Amino acid sequence: MTEEQLIGVPTLMRMAFDGEDMSAIGVDLFRRINADKHDANALLDAASYLILTGKLQEGLAVQGIAIQTRQVYEYPRDMRHASIKLLLVLGPGDLMANSPVEFLMEGQRVALDLLYVTPELGFPNDIPEHDVLMVAVAESDANQALLTYLTEALKAWPKPVLNSPQKIAELSRDAVFAKLSNLPGVMIPSTVRVERSDLARDGVAFYLSGESYPIIIRPIDSHAGEGLEKIEDQQALHAYLAQSNVARFFISKFVDYASRDGQYRKYRLMLIDGRAYVSHMAISARWMVHYLNSDMLERADYRLEEKNCMENFDSTFNIQHHSVLVEMYKRFGLDYVGIDCAETQNGQLLIFEVDSNMVVHNMDSAEIFPYKKVQMPKIFRAFSQLLESKKRA
Repeated sequence: MTEEQLIGVPTLMRMAFDGEDMSAIGVDLFRRINADKHDANALLDAASYLILTGKLQEGLAVQGIAIQTRQVYEYPRDMRHASIKLLLVLGPGDLMANSPVEFLMEGQRVALDLLYVTPELGFPNDIPEHDVLMVAVAESDANQALLTYLTEALKAWPKPVLNSPQKIAELSRDAVFAKLSNLPGVMIPSTVRVERSDLARDGVAFYLSGESYPIIIRPIDSHAGEGLEKIEDQQALHAYLAQSNVARFFISKFVDYASRDGQYRKYRLMLIDGRAYVSHMAISARWMVHYLNSDMLERADYRLEEKNCMENFDSTFNIQHHSVLVEMYKRFGLDYVGIDCAETQNGQLLIFEVDSNMVVHNMDSAEIFPYKKVQMPKIFRAFSQLLESKKRA
């Protein structure tokens, strides 16, 4: 029996993003697994389905079975039109554990294979033919051992390698602060990792060089605002720690980055082969800005501002911060990396996060966000051109 094609994360995530009923897909995937426990494509898709529907631990368990069953997965593609073969190296974990490169394939002539690796499994004997290998494993404490393993394993790799695992490992929030703290034109608050018991005992000023409240606190390895809070005073800190069972946190001084109109604007930039592209600009009345919980859907004037930002990015924002972005590209040494940032009122670039696994997609409604249907393909083409240049190198 021929194994059915992999559905893939982008298709499943688009359904979840659009609020579609995914239950029929789930039923069919588990029907296939019950019929053939070695159906690796069904296992991997079922893992993604479970994670997307809120069953994280069940999804990770099924994902582990899938990776033990098979390490290599062929992403859906039409080989007749592919001009480059990309091998994407991933590790186990939730949907933030790896860079979601699959989304960048939309409309591009790229044949993609997914290769799951752990330090215990290593690389399989049969490696798919490829022109370029890209490390998709994201920085996290949980992934440090895998990134260390990949650093050694890929030293003598016979094909071009995109995104050095050693450089990815240097993207922790405190390491990013250390790299950028002396860069002119950049504002990045001191960021320190601290044990909960030490923080409760010693207080904030001890770790932030005398800085006081308000601060930002978040669990180590958290993303998308999970566990992130602004803490106003010592009493609020003790209340936060009392309701959390997390052992370690990042803390940093809160910087009020409201624009002159009182609104908060957060930019997601992608540095691709040293050139900056804007992926989104979210505007909100709240300081904790994430695109999905911002006011972009409700406010046509905010969407118009984002449209203008995208259309004029190269002649405005990119010129104003060009030297800073070029220097950031040099310091991080990564071919493909994302930056979440804002602008302070005095024109500095306020850095929130630098990471290689930021989501860049084209799932937004064409009716509500028509300008994104122009902007996102620019990013996808830039990534494809990066692959082509690596292939020729």
